[in-house]
Amino acid sequence: MLYIVPTPVGNLEDMTLRAIRVLKEADVVLAEDTRTSGILLKHFDIQNRLLSHHKFNEHGTSATVVERLKAGENVALISDAGTPGISDPGFYLVREAVAAGIEVQTLPGATACIPALVSSGLPCDRFCFEGFLPQKKGRQSHLEALREEPRTMVFYESPYRLVKLLQQLADVMGAERQACVCREISKIHEESRRGTLAELIDHFTQTPPKGEIVVVVAGKTKDKTIKTKKI
Repeated sequence: MLYIVPTPVGNLEDMTLRAIRVLKEADVVLAEDTRTSGILLKHFDIQNRLLSHHKFNEHGTSATVVERLKAGENVALISDAGTPGISDPGFYLVREAVAAGIEVQTLPGATACIPALVSSGLPCDRFCFEGFLPQKKGRQSHLEALREEPRTMVFYESPYRLVKLLQQLADVMGAERQACVCREISKIHEESRRGTLAELIDHFTQTPPKGEIVVVVAGKTKDKTIKTKKI
């Protein structure tokens, strides 16, 4: 069995009892960064073998992992924070395991995009997850393709590039488009800042952000009344 195990994005209390049990019982735990995950496992008294599995080696290690799974081992995959495969390593290994007939179970658990979406005050019955946009090639065309998107959109971004992203979104979708910037989800300094793209640009230009960032943007709609309360 291949287990995909979410780990906390902030508060360690977000770790589930099932996740702790699976990590204790697995034959081996694959980690994006063994140093980071070693701290997590030590906190929960999980004494298990950690192997490195990250975006730079996953194509090379996945075949070996699949062989271990076929031999009858149970393998748990974790990333530094959140759910593996969501803007983290995981997809390639899951695909190879499925192709080899291995059962894959993904545990429900921590992720940054869903809390940000729900907290934004924007419609969350239908949404599209865009993750990190391309840094250079294809970035502008990707944004242009989202100009008419009617669903709420969710992006990940570095705090150092947040204002640039907000400006690009305003240029393509209009400065009055409603949005929400969620910062440091599930951590001590968690913050959700709501308003128009223009208002958010002004705020974060004057107050440079820190920490992990999720940007939630309203989709295009004929109803111009959808607004979030500015906080």
